[in-house]
Amino acid sequence: MLFWARYKLLSSLRSGNMPLVEHSKLPAFAQLRAQGHEVLSLDRAEHQDIRELHIGFLNMMPDAALQATERQFIRLVGGCNRIAQFFVYPFSLPGLPRSAQTLDYIEQYYSDFETLREEGLDALIITGANVANPSLQQEPFWDPLIEVVNWAQDNVVSILCSCLATHALLKHLHGIDRQPLPDKRWGVFSHRVSTPEHPLLREINTRFDIPHSRYNDISREQLEAAGLPVLVDSREGGVHLAASSDQFRVIYMQGHPEYDVASLLKEYRRELIRFASGELETAPPFPEHYFGDQAQEYAAAQLQRALQARTTGAAFDDTLEQDLAGLLDNTWGDTAKAVINNWLGLVYRVTNIDRKQQFMPGVDPEDPLGLKEK
Repeated sequence: MLFWARYKLLSSLRSGNMPLVEHSKLPAFAQLRAQGHEVLSLDRAEHQDIRELHIGFLNMMPDAALQATERQFIRLVGGCNRIAQFFVYPFSLPGLPRSAQTLDYIEQYYSDFETLREEGLDALIITGANVANPSLQQEPFWDPLIEVVNWAQDNVVSILCSCLATHALLKHLHGIDRQPLPDKRWGVFSHRVSTPEHPLLREINTRFDIPHSRYNDISREQLEAAGLPVLVDSREGGVHLAASSDQFRVIYMQGHPEYDVASLLKEYRRELIRFASGELETAPPFPEHYFGDQAQEYAAAQLQRALQARTTGAAFDDTLEQDLAGLLDNTWGDTAKAVINNWLGLVYRVTNIDRKQQFMPGVDPEDPLGLKEK
């Protein structure tokens, strides 16, 4: 039986089958299949002798970005190495402002945290969120978020944090306060690997791009003062990737490796529409290092149309996305997949086969990757 299980696993690796499992009616699965990704039906998954990994996905993004973020992260998980079948469980939190339509969507397609707490998870991904208060602790979602984090520390082998989730966990776990930036850090920035020997960075490019979109920052100096290793950083973009002192239990990202090629374009378009309507006082700057020469020409023409609409009160009927289609480059996706691939491979290596338990026997929770010995 063990021989055939290994044979089927190797066959899956060679054939390139994606082990993402459609275990619910979440629309993202059908959308990813329509985009050419292979998604296993639950029936097919149940008849394969391949190890499962159960990944929680705490989606705190606002309504407009909820489903796009969901697809982006699920695609990253499903596009990594074929070592297991991946069951991804989106869930959200009370305290986040939601429309009735989005609440219905969450009710229909998302999991309930209490159920996941009972059934267990191997790892957890936490997204960013929009905030409305000077302090993160004042946000209505703070207490529910901390409840999830405290549970996860004792029940999953690794937490992967994105953007605001990184700032929230660094505040909660280490008392680190994020610092406001003079201007929004917005664009695609070149990064370098700071710790090439770390298993999370094995066989990835030593220099690569990552999109950023944020108003606040936690610096290398703040992280290192707390004893947290910086793995990837940038002269312009700041720290992108860092880890907890044990090197694995919490992974912190300030950038957005999950972004689609057009994510920053859509964000810029939303800001341009707000400017044209008079909601914003000044025109949004172009995202840095994102528009090439031709794309910038088209974007500048749309900016002039927005200025005219703002002056005359006419409707701003832009064609920005159509004009720039095919003119933008994704210079981060392959590296993002490689990092997530390494992360899930490490999760697979140390997690208990019983999803209700945390580590497999013999793994030191204070040094799960055995790096202290080295």
